[in-house]
Amino acid sequence: MKCSLLWTVLTVAAFAAATPAARHSLKVKESIAVPRGWAKRDVAPRHMRLNLRIALPQSNFALLEQELYEVSDPAHERYGAHLSQAEVNELIAPRPESVQQVKAWLAGHGLREEDLSFSPAGDWIKVAVPVSLAEEMLDAEYHVYEHSEGDTLVRTASYSLPEHLHEHVELIQPTTLFSRFRGMKTSFRLHELDASVAPPASAPPIHVPSASGGKVDASCNTTITVQCLKELYNAVGYTPKANTGNQIAATGYLDQFANLADLQLFYADQVPAAINTSFKLVSINGGQNNQSEPGGEANLDTQFAFGISHPIPATFYTTAGSPPFIPDVGTPTDSNEPYLDWVDFVLNHPNPPQTISTSYGDDEQTVPLSFAQRVCNDFAQLGARGVTLTFSSGDGGVGDGDPDPATQQCFTNDGHNKTEFLAAFPASCPFVTTVGGTHLVPETAISFSGGGFSNVFSRPKYQDQQVEAFLNKLGPKTFAGLFNKNGRAYPDVSAQADNFRIFFEGRAALIAGTSASCPTFAGFVALLNDARLRAGKPPLGFLNPLIYSLKSGFNDITTGNNPGCGTQGFNATKGWDPVTGLGTPNFGVLEKLVV
Repeated sequence: MKCSLLWTVLTVAAFAAATPAARHSLKVKESIAVPRGWAKRDVAPRHMRLNLRIALPQSNFALLEQELYEVSDPAHERYGAHLSQAEVNELIAPRPESVQQVKAWLAGHGLREEDLSFSPAGDWIKVAVPVSLAEEMLDAEYHVYEHSEGDTLVRTASYSLPEHLHEHVELIQPTTLFSRFRGMKTSFRLHELDASVAPPASAPPIHVPSASGGKVDASCNTTITVQCLKELYNAVGYTPKANTGNQIAATGYLDQFANLADLQLFYADQVPAAINTSFKLVSINGGQNNQSEPGGEANLDTQFAFGISHPIPATFYTTAGSPPFIPDVGTPTDSNEPYLDWVDFVLNHPNPPQTISTSYGDDEQTVPLSFAQRVCNDFAQLGARGVTLTFSSGDGGVGDGDPDPATQQCFTNDGHNKTEFLAAFPASCPFVTTVGGTHLVPETAISFSGGGFSNVFSRPKYQDQQVEAFLNKLGPKTFAGLFNKNGRAYPDVSAQADNFRIFFEGRAALIAGTSASCPTFAGFVALLNDARLRAGKPPLGFLNPLIYSLKSGFNDITTGNNPGCGTQGFNATKGWDPVTGLGTPNFGVLEKLVV
C-alpha cells in the first residue's frame, strides 16, 4: 500500500514537471561529434522501439574499487577473499533518491513501473519505448546512421534531461554510442598442408630455454596447435581436473556461431582426450548457434580456449544482435546492443565462470566517455567476485583497428582532426587483462599487436613502475603529442597470434589476430585456477595487481614493433612495453608462484 501511494505521488509530481513550461529546464546531458565513417541517412522510424538503458550513479563504487584491489593484491591480507554477488550489489546500489527521481520522470511520460526492468543492484533501468517517445523524453533527434563499411545504427548525437536529473543519471543508451564492436582477427584462410612451407618431418626441435623440456617442435614456426602452445608455454604434462568447480567461457557476438562438428574435428586433430565432449551453450537475449553458419572467430575462440583447458567445464555465450541493422516494419526493435546484454546477463549470474575470454572491441574514441567508464566499472564488479576477464588488444598496432597501416585513419573525432595513436576499448579498461600478440619461435612481437595508452582511463597504480621505466627509455621526444603518457597502458600480457590451425566447415584453416592470443592466454589462466582450486585456494580473479608484482613467470619479448599511423609504432623492449606487455606466460613458473 505504501509503495503504491508513493508511486502515485511521484507520478503526479512528474506530470507536473513535464509541462511545457517545465521543459525549458532541459539541459544537454551528452553531445558528441559523430565518429568518422558514419553518415546520417533517414529520420529514424517513429514506431521503432528502442531498449533504453538508464544508468543510475553507483553509490559506493570507490569502496568497491578499494575492495577489488585489496582482494586482488597478493601482498594484502585479504588477497583472494572475493566478494559475493550480494556484497557487490550492496556496494553499488544507487541512492533511493536517484531511483525515485528517475521513476517519477518516467511516470511523467506515461511509463508505469511494470514497464521497467532493473539490474540486480538496481543501478540500471531498462525500458522499451518508441523512437517518438524517446525523442520527446530526451529532446533528441534520432536518425539512421550508416557506416562506410555497411553497418547501420539508429542514434542521436545529443540528448538532454531535466536539469535536476543530471545528478541522478550517469548516461542513457542507445543514444551517442557509435561503436561497431568488431572481432579481432586479421586474417583467415583455408589451409591445405603445403610441403614447401611446413618444415621437414625430421627437422630438429627449436631450442627455447623457457619451454617444456627446453624445446619446441619445429612445426610450430609455421602452424600453431594446442601442443605447440603447451610446449612453448611450459605446460606439457599438466592435466587439469573437471570437478573442482572451475569454469572457462568464451563470448560470441555478431552472429559468430561455434560449430560442434568442427570442434570434434579439432579435438580429433589436436586434443584426442576431448573427443565427444563439448561446451555448454548459453543463449543471451535469444542468441543462436546456427550450425549451418560457422564463424571463424567463434570456432577459434572455442577450439583453442577449451582445447588448452580441457577437461575444465566450458561455456560459450552467444548473444543476439548484430549490425547491419535496417530499421523497417520487419525489424521493429533496435537489437544491435549485444554487448550490454551480455554484461547484464553475466552480472546477474550468481556463479559466473572464473575465466572469460572476449575477442571483440573497437576504437576507444567511438565510445562515449560515460559509457566507457560505466562498462569498465561493471568489469570491476566481476573482478571483485573472482572473475578473470581477458580481452584482445586489437589488430591495428598503434592505429585505429585497421590491420593495414596504409589505410589507417589516425585522427581524433573531437572536431579537431588531430593526428594521434588511437587506443582500443575495452582493451583500455584498467579492470581487465589485455592480451597482445607474438609470432614465430623464438617469439617476437607481431606487427599488428594493438597497444598504447588510453585517453579515457588514467594509469592505475599497479603498473606505474613498469610503465614509467618504459617511458624513461622511450624519452620525452619520441612520438611527442601522439599518445597520452599518463593513460592506462596496454597490453598487459601477450601470446602467439598467427597461423593458428582451426577447423572451419570441415576443413583445416589458418587464422591470425589477437583473437587467437586472447583465448590462448585465457586457457592458461584456467589451468592456473585449476591448480589453485586443487590446493584449496580461491581463483585468481582480477589478475593485473598480481602479474605486475611478479619478478618472474613471463617470457620477456624484446624484439618487434607495432607500426601504425605512419610510424613504426612502439618497440618491444626489456620489461613491459606497449606491444607485448609483460610478455608471454611460463605456466610452469606461474603455477609455483600462485599455488
